[in-house]
Amino acid sequence: MTRISGQTPTIYSARRKKNRGLTPFSSIECAKRVLRIESRAIEKLIGQVGEEFNRAVEMIFSCKGKVVVSGMGKPGLVGQKISATLASTGTPSLSLHPAEAIHGDLGRVTADDVVVILSNSGETEEIIRLLPMVKRIGAKIIAMTGNLRSTLAKESDVVLNVAVKEEACSLGLAPTASTTAMLAMGDALAVGLVEKRDFKEEDYAFFHPGGSLGKKLVLRVEEIMRSGKDHPVVDHQTKIQEALLAITQARAGAASIVNGNGKLVGIFTDGDLRRHLEKDPDLSRKKVGEVMTPHPVVITKGRLAAEALRILKEKKIDEIPVVDQEGRPVGLVDVQDLLKAGLV
Repeated sequence: MTRISGQTPTIYSARRKKNRGLTPFSSIECAKRVLRIESRAIEKLIGQVGEEFNRAVEMIFSCKGKVVVSGMGKPGLVGQKISATLASTGTPSLSLHPAEAIHGDLGRVTADDVVVILSNSGETEEIIRLLPMVKRIGAKIIAMTGNLRSTLAKESDVVLNVAVKEEACSLGLAPTASTTAMLAMGDALAVGLVEKRDFKEEDYAFFHPGGSLGKKLVLRVEEIMRSGKDHPVVDHQTKIQEALLAITQARAGAASIVNGNGKLVGIFTDGDLRRHLEKDPDLSRKKVGEVMTPHPVVITKGRLAAEALRILKEKKIDEIPVVDQEGRPVGLVDVQDLLKAGLV
């Protein structure tokens, strides 16, 4: 008995041999052709953006619920990305698989929601089955389709035209240029909402606390500074030998120096020690106030850790004391702390 699965490689192999005799196959030329087709598809979208796009943005902007994005197959995967982009830029969103929707997940959709449905043909079976249920719930529908005469287009409140002239696939079958167009239109929709909401970096960082941008815009110095037993604080009258012991016990690179009122008057670093040790072999018996760096650069509690990093870079120093509103030292930020926090 002939194995069906064994036929396909034979057919493709024969086709490759035939083509090889006429025009040598080039992966580079293939890549360029695909990119040209897909770039033209996106370029064509510019002329297809009109008042419907404004309506889509306004509909989502005024939505009291969330944006539910749905699509079958490759458009569904693109929809997941669009949903994720919306969610990360201030628009509550979730992705809904149309087949799963008609088997219970439709309960995620409410009348306050806007449902964005992706389908190039606009006639996908699972999408057609989903449409009347969404309309019965009362949610608004935004279609993203390449067929303005399709059932999806006719049943939607707003239609975004993502029609492409051709797919980049040489067979003209695999969704390529069409899904690229959907993705680009989804990005345009998300960015349109970002500008409509006046969404700022701080807002973006709120939804990305684990990313590098989030850390730069959210992380405060008190969250990374060395404090308590890890932050040596000594009086300016303390002997250098004792100050060095405090630094060693804290495993720090510097000590905050205070006056009798507990206010910061200086910082004593290993750099200060080396500079003075060369001039005075009997340095250990002196008071730390005599060799400290007076009036050091400081940062107040509550400021961003990114600001501490900027100061360290500008001043070319490795440590910066953190003080409260009265000028009392509450911690110390070392460049190593910024490294551990992922800011460097």
